[in-house]
Amino acid sequence: MRVFVFDWLAYKENVDKFRIDGEMPRLGRRHFDPQAAIDTYSEHLEAWVELERQGFDGVAINEHHGTPYGLGNSPNLIASAVAQLTKRLKILIYANLLPLHEPLRLAEELAMLDCLSKGRLIAGVARGAPREYKIFNVPMGESRGRFEEAFEVIRRAWVEESFSFEGQFYNYKDVSIWPRPAQQPHPPVWAPATSSRETIEWAAANDVPITPGVFAGPVREDTIRHYARCQARHGRKVTPGHINIMVDCYVADSKAQAIDEYGPYLLYLFNTLLLYGHVHQHEVQKGYFSSTAFEHLRGGPKGTLAEDATVFTQWTMDTVRAAAENMPIGTADEVAERIIAECDEAGAESVLLVCNRGDMPQDMFLNQIRRIGSEVLPRLQAHKVTSVPFAQSVEAA
Repeated sequence: MRVFVFDWLAYKENVDKFRIDGEMPRLGRRHFDPQAAIDTYSEHLEAWVELERQGFDGVAINEHHGTPYGLGNSPNLIASAVAQLTKRLKILIYANLLPLHEPLRLAEELAMLDCLSKGRLIAGVARGAPREYKIFNVPMGESRGRFEEAFEVIRRAWVEESFSFEGQFYNYKDVSIWPRPAQQPHPPVWAPATSSRETIEWAAANDVPITPGVFAGPVREDTIRHYARCQARHGRKVTPGHINIMVDCYVADSKAQAIDEYGPYLLYLFNTLLLYGHVHQHEVQKGYFSSTAFEHLRGGPKGTLAEDATVFTQWTMDTVRAAAENMPIGTADEVAERIIAECDEAGAESVLLVCNRGDMPQDMFLNQIRRIGSEVLPRLQAHKVTSVPFAQSVEAA
């Protein structure tokens, strides 16, 4: 298995101190501490260098805007920094939000980054959160069309000698980019498939590996099954190389200790960071999700990021204790066994570990990297996932 650490670059300081009568105000200039941002970037770069020392396969970073949840506004910028500080670590940008960018410029940036990293880039692509469409004044109803057109522009810019493109949103005539990616024909492309049927079908049509669903359970299972059906239409089978999953984990000397140490940072994540600036689904402009987006899921939108009542709920330490019963949070043996079991169930060749939620201090994050690196990582990397069970059930039907 390949093992990445997914790092959201959360703002270093806890913003709960700005609450007024329990409510979080809109954070502005007066709330922002430049030194905290400087420390956030420098500490995370230090941690990513430590990932390479410990033998992890890669680091995953993403793009978000207007929130202390993550300071990865331009993941390509921070990726260029870590590319110069490491030699072997894969750099997974998960993901550039295609509808919010000029795609030709993005194709050039990613080609530069692939050269700067000597061919270590994995180029993730996604649509982004509703909040970000409000910030950039992009109609949500244009999200799907912009995403698909932007990817086609990027792909053609990478692989064709020169190209012209006429679309609804983007138009180019006789373009040839320079430089080209170091990896040929282009860097690997991955996509999170958290809910929408159209994203799954797009990924299968382009043979793009996916992260199916956010959590283990029916949404992930149904996503993989639909992906397998779609891949079959294109004459392909789903392999473990097509699947990666994201897993929260934390290693301590006991499960109780792990919950006590990690729990407060999960509470801050769910009760503050995820909710800040969140655009609830009843506010989402019609068109971001199609009327058939959840037809492949037995429970419809329940359990997906589209269902506020399921995902965006108030957490307590009792919530953490209950969730931890089924999560890789505890001793190194339990963490390794649960991650392997979840990867086997999903048929995932790659796993994206999250072990530094919220405003976790740097020494705790580095301690997790080192403990996972010495006590868990060798077992994960030695394990081979040989099949994708939910895909096999479709292929055998």
